[in-house]
Amino acid sequence: CLPANQERFAYGKLATVQFHPSAQVVMTAGHDRSVSLFQVKNFILYYNPRIQSIYLESFPVYKARFSVDGEQVIATGTHHRMFFVYDMMSGSIIPIEKVRGVEERFLKNFEVSPDGSFMLLTGTSGYLHLLSMKTKELISTMKINGRCTASAFTPDSSKIYSYSKEGEVFIWDVRSRKCLHKFEDEGSLEGKCIAVSKNNQYVACGSSSGVVNLYTTDVCLKENHPKPVKAIMNLVTSATCVTFNPTTEILAVASCETDEAVKLV
Repeated sequence: CLPANQERFAYGKLATVQFHPSAQVVMTAGHDRSVSLFQVKNFILYYNPRIQSIYLESFPVYKARFSVDGEQVIATGTHHRMFFVYDMMSGSIIPIEKVRGVEERFLKNFEVSPDGSFMLLTGTSGYLHLLSMKTKELISTMKINGRCTASAFTPDSSKIYSYSKEGEVFIWDVRSRKCLHKFEDEGSLEGKCIAVSKNNQYVACGSSSGVVNLYTTDVCLKENHPKPVKAIMNLVTSATCVTFNPTTEILAVASCETDEAVKLV
């Protein structure tokens, strides 16, 4: 296959590549302050036509995500407290200058719930801000011990797994915003990334040592020191990305700290 963004290569590091939830479209976004959309054609054609690019003035993109209905793109910056919403239906770019009740110097990392209702902003000092996806207003704030490095919703959007820099995982009930349980990720010196499988069977935790621990969710909800089903040792630098494929048969583990550090398990 040809490069997906052949029609417009980025001038800086790509921070996000994501497929549209329902259309044959791929999005790229990154440090060159742009978000681009390309139509993914069949492989007989020699290129993927660019649909459009939006440029965000002095706003290197840290992360961009489609909304679950595919009608919006949300983009956060590398050093900004604001974020942008791009409405694909109207073609308008909406700056969200400030979320009332969220006092943060920077807003970088976020997650969108699988049912499309919530947006979870990762704050500093362990704060997690739950926003309404519809209005982008604050619903509630939760706090973990230490600093939160990564979070993941369960497939039914009822729970959130939050991974701390200290290697602890906190499990939250979305409805009550109460902490249901917490457990220690075995051997983790510093938590980096977390993922929950689409069938809600497994939780994968990646740490700074490059080790990715795989747990079953029922054990995570009961034990304080659960034993991993499997420890994946293939990466030699920090595991910065873990993700399951839709049928929970493959786990991809990757590190952004060295070239070609991607393993499929």
